[in-house]
Amino acid sequence: MAGKEPRFFLVQEDILPEALHKTVRAKELLMSGEAATVAEAVEKVQLSRSAFYKYKDKVYPFHRWNRDKTVTLEIQLEHRSGVLSAVLSGIASVGGNIVTINQNLPQQGVANATVTIETANLNCDVEKMLNLLRSTVGVRQAKLLGA
Repeated sequence: MAGKEPRFFLVQEDILPEALHKTVRAKELLMSGEAATVAEAVEKVQLSRSAFYKYKDKVYPFHRWNRDKTVTLEIQLEHRSGVLSAVLSGIASVGGNIVTINQNLPQQGVANATVTIETANLNCDVEKMLNLLRSTVGVRQAKLLGA
């Protein structure tokens, strides 16, 4: 493929060979910290290291396919000290890079905020990050506005 742009296909998971499934699972184990090394990850999913290295840069779960993008989150925060700071720390803890923050004036004890982040260095998918934010004390709601 020298000199040619790579082509990409979106295919349904169940038609892929088992080695591709296992490669993705091994990469997920490494990203989540469930496996510390490639050797440990491939052992857990019963895949050869050579197969892992053959496919690792060629196959991604769909949520990882659009890396290097920005996403905008809408978050409802309780109006009390430290809540926005906890949200920003949560985003940073999963590798999100904050591009913009806009928080409205609180009304009836609730402040709406929108946060735009770069996803290039996320170590989890966006839905997992949203779940983390939803579990943050003082966050009433967190949802994805757009990508």
